[in-house]
Amino acid sequence: MRVKPFSATCPRIDGGCSQAGFTLVELVVGMVVLSIALVMLSTMLFPQADRAAMSLQRVRSAELAHSIINEIWGKRFDENTNINGGVPACGSPAGLPCSSVMGPEAGEGRNDFDDVDDYHGLTQDALMLNSTERYSDRYPNYRLTVEVSRQSSAAADNSADSKLIAVHVTTPAGETITYHAQRSNY
Repeated sequence: MRVKPFSATCPRIDGGCSQAGFTLVELVVGMVVLSIALVMLSTMLFPQADRAAMSLQRVRSAELAHSIINEIWGKRFDENTNINGGVPACGSPAGLPCSSVMGPEAGEGRNDFDDVDDYHGLTQDALMLNSTERYSDRYPNYRLTVEVSRQSSAAADNSADSKLIAVHVTTPAGETITYHAQRSNY
C-alpha cells in the first residue's frame, strides 16, 4: 500500500478523499427557507402568548366579580327589609318605604355592610370582607367599581322592585368587563 503525502485539500492519510459540504447556492436557499419560517413563527405563533395572557386576565376579573356578587347576594335587599326576610318587604303597602341611601349608611364600615345598596361605590381600594387586605393587594393592576341602582316596574313609584348590581372590572390590559346581577325585593 502506497501512502500519499498529507495535503490541505485531502487531509486523510490513505488518500481516499471525497467531496463533502454545501455549495453557496444551497446555503443561500437554506437561509431563505429559515428566514421565511422565522417570519411565520413571529407573526402567527408568538402573538398567541398575548392572547393567553388576556384569557388569564379575564378569568381573574371573573373571579373578582364573582366573589363580590356572591358576597352581595348573601345580604338582605334593603336596610328597611326584615333581616330574616319574609313579609312585609320594604316598599310594599304593609311595609316600610325602601331606603333612599345608596352606599353605606353613616358610620357603617366595610365589615358592617348588611344590605345590597351598601356596596354602591365599592372600589379596589376597599378592604376585603373580614380582612386587612385590600382588593388591590390581591388583584394588583385591576380596577374595580360597583354600582347598585334601583329597578322599578312603575315609573312614578319610588319603591324598588329590584336592584341592579353592576360590577365593573378593568384588567391590567385596560379591558373593562361588566358583570350584572339583579336582586329582587322578596
